[in-house]
Amino acid sequence: MKKSMILCASLCAAFMLSSCGSSKESAYKRAYEKAKSQEQTSGESAAPVVTPVEESPATQITVEESVENASVRQENVTVVSGSGLNDYSVVVGSFSLKTNAEGLYNKLKSEGHDARLAYNADRNMYRVVAASFTSKADAVTSRNEFRATYPDAWLLYRK
Repeated sequence: MKKSMILCASLCAAFMLSSCGSSKESAYKRAYEKAKSQEQTSGESAAPVVTPVEESPATQITVEESVENASVRQENVTVVSGSGLNDYSVVVGSFSLKTNAEGLYNKLKSEGHDARLAYNADRNMYRVVAASFTSKADAVTSRNEFRATYPDAWLLYRK
C-alpha cells in the first residue's frame, strides 16, 4: 500500500512539473513574438540620429589635477631588501609571506627595475616597491605606467 502511494505521489509530482514547463515556454514564445513585432514596426521608422560628443575644456583632466587627487597610503615600513625608500613609492604587490614577496621582488629586479622589499610590522605585510621617488608627480606617473602590468599598483608615503 505504501509503495502504491509513493508511486502515485511521484507520478502526480512529475505531471505537475512537466505541465509547468510548457506554460513557461509558451509565455516566453509570446513575449519573443511581441518583441519581434515591435522591432519590425520600429525598424520601418527613420534611423536614429547620432550626434558626436565634443569634449569641453572643463571635462579634460590635466596632469596636475590627477597628481593632486591621487590617493596615497601612509605606512611605517622598514626596508628589507634593496636600496632605501624615498618619500613616495609605487607598490605593486603586498604579501603576508616573505617568500611570495621575494618572488615578485626578484622578478622586478630581473626586468631591470630598482625594486625594493619593505615590511610593515603593524599589518605584518611585505610590500614590493617597484620604484621610489621624492616627488608625488613622478610617483603618480610611474604608478600609472606600472598599472599596465600591475593593475592594483598604489602609492605609499613613508612615515
